[in-house]
Amino acid sequence: MKRRQDRRRKSKKQSTGLKAMLLIVVAAIVGLIIWMGTNDWDVEKTLEQAGLSNADNELPEASPDSEDKAPEKSLEKGEEDEQNLPPAEVEPEEPSKEEQPSKEEQSFDGGYVEGQKLPSKPTYVKNILIANKKYPLPETFAPGENKEARAAFEEMAAEAQLSSYNLTAFSTYRSYDYQVTLYNRYADRDGVEAADRYSARPGYSEHQTGLAFDIGEVNHEKHWASSSFGTTEAGKWLLANAHRYGFILRYPNHKEQITGYMHEAWHYRYVGKPIAEEIFKKNITLEEYLGVE
Repeated sequence: MKRRQDRRRKSKKQSTGLKAMLLIVVAAIVGLIIWMGTNDWDVEKTLEQAGLSNADNELPEASPDSEDKAPEKSLEKGEEDEQNLPPAEVEPEEPSKEEQPSKEEQSFDGGYVEGQKLPSKPTYVKNILIANKKYPLPETFAPGENKEARAAFEEMAAEAQLSSYNLTAFSTYRSYDYQVTLYNRYADRDGVEAADRYSARPGYSEHQTGLAFDIGEVNHEKHWASSSFGTTEAGKWLLANAHRYGFILRYPNHKEQITGYMHEAWHYRYVGKPIAEEIFKKNITLEEYLGVE
């Protein structure tokens, strides 16, 4: 009888222990479910917080967004992110030592007539449209790219290809508003005095005439808007032949006191064949030819 009672007690204790264990397991499962819910049902995140993740033993998988991304670097002065540049525009390089202004050029006041207002009509001298620091254009003057100049460029580029030079005009007509954006950015970056040597203030840009062509060679973009273009074979060919198609090198070297701008080996202006040939033979600037120095 006593043995039977002992067995019942023992069985009762085991049953109570099993129930307690089941309650603990159920409570753990319910707690785990609630915890996973707070982690947006992310099993890995839940295990990691519980200290059960294998993150310390295995390398994490790379996310798709992290592939082939180079670390970002800050831009130094004079550098520009190409994606921030306006369309079809190239950043002018800083002048080399050879292009630094001479003593005479250092005394040059920049050429602008301070306080001058933009005119209501463009200025023509000897039937030639002039746009420089003394003769600005109306803000509303917007002729677009000159068709005659474009045709002359295409003819010139076709002949250049016969000598294996693939010329391109990477910047031609610019509107007044476009020039506002360019000039302000350069002035903010380098200061007004420096910007005035290589960028025209709004209303004073020759590009607004539609007759100015910035020229470079395809697949040689490192020489675009750079004095080094003049040392390339394509640049030399252009300098020697552009006048035959009506173009002149608008800003020659050591002529800054006359033109108002530093030497630009890439900037050509269409004036027509007869005038271009005369300017080329005399080795003078457009200002000297027109008598508006």
